[in-house]
Amino acid sequence: MNTLLTPKMDVRRAGRRATSRLSWLYSRHSFSLGTHRPDPANTHHGLLLVNNEDLVQPGTGFDTHPHQDMEIVTWVLQGSLVHQDSTGHSGVIHPGLAQRMSAGTGILHSEKNDSYRSTDEPPTDPVHFVQMWVLPDEAGITPGYEQLEIDGELLSGGLVTVASGMDRHKDATAIRIHNRHAALYAARLRPGQPVVLPEAPYLHVFVARGSVDLEDAGELGEGDAARFTATGGHRVSATESAEILVWEMHATLAV
Repeated sequence: MNTLLTPKMDVRRAGRRATSRLSWLYSRHSFSLGTHRPDPANTHHGLLLVNNEDLVQPGTGFDTHPHQDMEIVTWVLQGSLVHQDSTGHSGVIHPGLAQRMSAGTGILHSEKNDSYRSTDEPPTDPVHFVQMWVLPDEAGITPGYEQLEIDGELLSGGLVTVASGMDRHKDATAIRIHNRHAALYAARLRPGQPVVLPEAPYLHVFVARGSVDLEDAGELGEGDAARFTATGGHRVSATESAEILVWEMHATLAV
């Protein structure tokens, strides 16, 4: 633990998040990025630059667009999302599938709602997902893509390592990210089931579904988040069936 940091827990409620609304998209943003409602006091926490919760309507999605020098992790909560990129990778991301795209020197990709019930019927259901961005350790790496099914591991109810670049997770993470100071965990919790958060200079806890009781903070509902600095070890217990996403980070951005 970095003794130069002041221990702090900052609860951010869902209703205070910036939002974007289009005919096909409803998005809630945890951080300001670029020209989207810039707020110099809310650009990141630790290494986490983006934590967007998106709801994309049937038969629509993000057309082909570029990214560079970013590790992008997508976690689907409901429905399915089709990924295609300029390196030739494609896949359907669904709940319980860990997925990472490394933009590196530059990549083009699209993300579309894939909710067809059959080949003869149009898509009918929205897709609900969280997309998270962290910077890589170094710029200019070769673009890449990785995915792995971990639905079975999530049945344990504990914190499951979804994505990590830390040495200690070398053989215990679903997918690798190119940042040795960051790791993402997910947990699906039954009512009353607890987990204990890791200790780290920076933690970000996001309630993706349901509600939980956070030690020293009280109830967090769907879309709420808590940002920890120089602390951790707190107990999180589900007050109803819940799904949480936890970033453990041992560095921060100088931005």
